[in-house]
Amino acid sequence: MDMCEIAEAIAAGELSALEAVSAALAQAAARADVNAVVALEAEDALEQARACDAEAAQGRLRGPLHGVPMAHKDMFYRPGKPTEAGSRIWKGHYPQGASPLVDRLEAAGAITIGRLHMAEFAMGPTGHNAHLGRCRNPLLAEAISGGSSSGSGAAVGARIVTAALGSDTGGSVRLPAAFCGVAGLKPTNGLLPLEGMMPLSHTLDTAGPLATSSRALARLMSVLAADGTDYESGLGAVLDGVRIGVPTSYFIEGLDPRVEAAFTAAQEAFAALGAQVVAVDLPDQSGYPQIAGNVWSPEAASFHASHLAERSHDFGEQVRNRLLAGAAVGTDGYEAALGLREKARSDMLAGPFAQVDLLLTPATRMPVPWAHEVDATGGEEMQAMVGEVSALTRTISMLGFPALVTPMGMDERGLPLALQLVGPPQSEQSLLNAGHAFETALGWIDRIAKSHSHSQP
Repeated sequence: MDMCEIAEAIAAGELSALEAVSAALAQAAARADVNAVVALEAEDALEQARACDAEAAQGRLRGPLHGVPMAHKDMFYRPGKPTEAGSRIWKGHYPQGASPLVDRLEAAGAITIGRLHMAEFAMGPTGHNAHLGRCRNPLLAEAISGGSSSGSGAAVGARIVTAALGSDTGGSVRLPAAFCGVAGLKPTNGLLPLEGMMPLSHTLDTAGPLATSSRALARLMSVLAADGTDYESGLGAVLDGVRIGVPTSYFIEGLDPRVEAAFTAAQEAFAALGAQVVAVDLPDQSGYPQIAGNVWSPEAASFHASHLAERSHDFGEQVRNRLLAGAAVGTDGYEAALGLREKARSDMLAGPFAQVDLLLTPATRMPVPWAHEVDATGGEEMQAMVGEVSALTRTISMLGFPALVTPMGMDERGLPLALQLVGPPQSEQSLLNAGHAFETALGWIDRIAKSHSHSQP
């Protein structure tokens, strides 16, 4: 069931919260092979489910997520619960404060059942973790899950839960969504609060939801944004009048033939839905990943400076090397990158987004990689791997623009091929509407899940 279907069945009395939570806990046990969950909170979740059912029996619902089980990347602070951020250094760490995003979801009725796998301190796009082991792709274990919100993508892909929070600094919501066959949204930077969330880069960080549909993302964003916008009510089945730009450079260069074929079909599908699909020239994007690296990595190195000095050996090799590289950027390089970022934002708004409403790109240039292809631990090999996997997402994070990822096809292994829709700041409604219309017409999320259902434990 989709997240919205679960919520509506509970509201209608056709499903109890206890049944929904019990099913989620059972699926977590059944799909332990994925290594998506680092800690279950079964007793707390079952107690909350019983409370939700008692309230529903009295005609009271907490909100549009009443009784829906969820789990979140292990970097969102909750009172009385540890937040370990996929690390050895934060093992047993009880941070101060609470995530307003988790609070908003739970106030709307969601039930948190546990904490999810992530790359150490949110640094890594593949799902590898030196301390927790690799989070596996729920559709095919030998493939990567994507990261750094690896557990969020894998848990939703495995239908342990139908929605989860992740974070996105260079693609960390979008890549797991793309590789695990679900939908993920990176909101406009600043739209969602960063309080109560482990920091990586205060300039580029944002939280974002992953779910079983763009409709579910819209319902989640109505709760998370807390600005009175009902994103779900704005969804439609057609895209008449929407101008969607397809870049003539960078995003379409060097595509694997399987990605290219699916991307061509996606363009045709958007045109059939009423959108005007046009080619659009972009400012030169080739330097954008380096700008992003010179912003986030010194910010991360600054946050972890004391740990680097005192507990360097407790970092995984990949993470330690990335932090040391960030420390070497220097003040001049960092400030120059911030200036280049502002110019890049202005160039994109004055250029392509003066001509089109949204951009359509592949989420990655390649199909889901095998785990052994990207199992690098540091140095130039790791940097090249990171750059290639996140080449089409990191540029958007550098800009701070919103973007949505959803499947656009399958390769010969049955693994998803994903598209990325990008908009100017505050265009979440347009992105969600386009994603919803595409998913409703083609149904790739369900098709991918069903193609693998026979092989799951």
